[in-house]
Amino acid sequence: MKLKYLYIGALAVLVGTGCKKDFLDVNTNPNSLPTATPAFVISNALNVSANSLLGANETGMYWSGHWTQSSGYILQTLLFKYEFTNGDFNYWDGTYDNLEDYQFVIENAAKFNQNYLKGPAKVMMAFNYQKLVDLYGNIPFSDALKGVGSLAPKFDDQKTVYEGLITLLSGAITDLKANAFASAYVSSDIVFKGNTTKWIQFANSLKLRILMRQSRITGRDAYITGEINKIITEGSGFITGAEVGVNPGYVAAAGQTNPIYDTWGYDANGARRSTNNFPRLTEYSIAQLVATNDTFRLKRMAYAPGNENGANPGVSAKPEIAANYLGVPFGSSSGYLPAVTCAIGPALLIKGKFGNLFVLMTAAEVQLNLAEAKQRYGASVNLAGTAQSYYDEGVTQSFRALGASTANAAALLTSGIDNADFTASANKLNAIAQQKWLALAYFNGLEAWSEYRKSNFPVTPQSKNVLGTDRPLRLFYPGSELGSNGANVNAQGTVDPLKTKIFWDVD
Repeated sequence: MKLKYLYIGALAVLVGTGCKKDFLDVNTNPNSLPTATPAFVISNALNVSANSLLGANETGMYWSGHWTQSSGYILQTLLFKYEFTNGDFNYWDGTYDNLEDYQFVIENAAKFNQNYLKGPAKVMMAFNYQKLVDLYGNIPFSDALKGVGSLAPKFDDQKTVYEGLITLLSGAITDLKANAFASAYVSSDIVFKGNTTKWIQFANSLKLRILMRQSRITGRDAYITGEINKIITEGSGFITGAEVGVNPGYVAAAGQTNPIYDTWGYDANGARRSTNNFPRLTEYSIAQLVATNDTFRLKRMAYAPGNENGANPGVSAKPEIAANYLGVPFGSSSGYLPAVTCAIGPALLIKGKFGNLFVLMTAAEVQLNLAEAKQRYGASVNLAGTAQSYYDEGVTQSFRALGASTANAAALLTSGIDNADFTASANKLNAIAQQKWLALAYFNGLEAWSEYRKSNFPVTPQSKNVLGTDRPLRLFYPGSELGSNGANVNAQGTVDPLKTKIFWDVD
């Protein structure tokens, strides 16, 4: 097992030093560590799954057009000139390490009479594998996680992996239905506290995400609608009314606060991090909200220049009126200092609020995926609602998640404004894409970038530091994988992150 389990060995020594008849057994290896239980491993694995999203979500927030940097730092050429190599943005190694933990849980659950952990572990494996496909394309899947059984795992076609994830999630649902959590171990589940119904709804919601990500691919309609109808027939439904997220019990101690709070907000003692001066809302994202009179979400997404009022946490130092919100042109390298531009707002950062949930999936995303499914496929999907009813609920859930009044959502939804009011929108799919782009901001930056690559909407500006129209479409395979599995990496052909598309990115 990994070094993180070393202290278990120490514990075993302490409890095992009493008189026993086998104390002279020379066949016992004193350097051998005992095996951790699946309940212990999955708690850590869930926390790691959340923490490992931090970097990918930040990158996604930039490349989807929501965030840029202030002029208080040297320009990050990786992000805003797209000058990166296979030594940058390595989200691969940590994710596969995390997947190994879930594989351990699945393989050892029966041994420890903890079969109720198999379903959640499979759901989270699907969650992480989808992340890898959306970042890298073809990946090791069927041959992965075999240890010495496959030291150089082959890569699977990315579309095949996506299909495999639907199967994996179906298996997770079967396991969840068959194995109720033991009451003594619900605390090991730091997502749903042993609620198997919610895990099934999360699995169905992940299926829907995976299916709708492929919705623009020619020839996939029958497959997608068939799988959606299987979800409906299963009957458990989707997550609704609340976000799926991780909270291991954040406390005001170094290294134990919500990692978003710690990275861009405040330390455990409430001192503002210098990195709080880095991310800034883009000029474009603010303009989109102002154009639809959606200042309610704007006030939650951003602090007005001058940042948070130290005497009134969660409120801007300046009056919260549209004219006071100043964004930065995406990729601009000068002229927009931290003090005069909009910092990350109270939806994510409020001084003293160190224990917020680390969100894995929002209820708004699910509803907007349902809206897209109904709009695209109509009667071919057995969904009870209409495209508009799902759309309206998705926007309402976005307001709720950000901390804005849902009454204000109702005003937006009947405003007569294109891409806000569904009835008034000329292109319904564009309206759904626009609202999904907004709903994913802050909570799921990687998903915002993936949806942006899929739909090419809204039409965000190119970086000020880039000539031409090329933008990042994926990442390089990391140098670490090239070093350890070079033949299989090279078999994927030449990768150009500005040209090589993920399979669901059709234009």
